[in-house]
Amino acid sequence: MAATVEEYLAGLPADVRARVEELRGVVREVVPDAGEAISYAMPVFTLDGAPLLHIGAWKHHIGLYPVPRLDPELEAEVAPLRSGQDTVKLRHAAPLPHALLVRLVQAMADRRG
Repeated sequence: MAATVEEYLAGLPADVRARVEELRGVVREVVPDAGEAISYAMPVFTLDGAPLLHIGAWKHHIGLYPVPRLDPELEAEVAPLRSGQDTVKLRHAAPLPHALLVRLVQAMADRRG
């Protein structure tokens, strides 16, 4: 089990690692001061010391956890990516929806603010 985010990333296939790095870039774009750690065996972004978003890289997708229910307009856009109550799955077969992810991370950070 990885002890650091760097170790976690090093254990991923190159194509998946690139997608996770792209996602990390989105979070850094929205929340430049976010911290990073390992929690529940996966990277977690923190805001003011509290967990904001966990990222798990799997064989067929990247999972984002926990993603709470959002305002109705944003939730309608996120709904096709939902899996379960608080999980969003970003399938490797599709490009990352950058603009949607920016809005999602911003909404989650705003809830903390």
